[in-house]
Amino acid sequence: MNPQLILIAGPYRSGTQGDPARIARNLERLEQAALQVYQRGHMPLIGEWVALPLAAVAGSTALGDAISESFLYPVASRLIDQCDAVFRIEGESKGADEDERLARQQQKPVYRSLDELPAIQLSAQPI
Repeated sequence: MNPQLILIAGPYRSGTQGDPARIARNLERLEQAALQVYQRGHMPLIGEWVALPLAAVAGSTALGDAISESFLYPVASRLIDQCDAVFRIEGESKGADEDERLARQQQKPVYRSLDELPAIQLSAQPI
């Protein structure tokens, strides 16, 4: 198997009531999952890594404003079109549920645990 481009899906704003500290903890969970996917030989991608900078350049001044909302879900949808699979971490999230639904609709794998994700042997590992 070749390395896959894998979208990491899970709660970002869900369950935070807009609290920046809780949102940051959710992003940290997504990023920890991304690191684990990377360590198994794949290339992880988190939608917010793409959507938030785009929204900022487009003029967004706050998470949840109309501009950021016009990027968050549409970017994830476009990324699913480009990704080989989705890695769904635990936690309630309408956005992540939609990511999973779209991936399954496109007949792409949805991994729910690292054990399901094949490990790839790479010739050179980062230090």
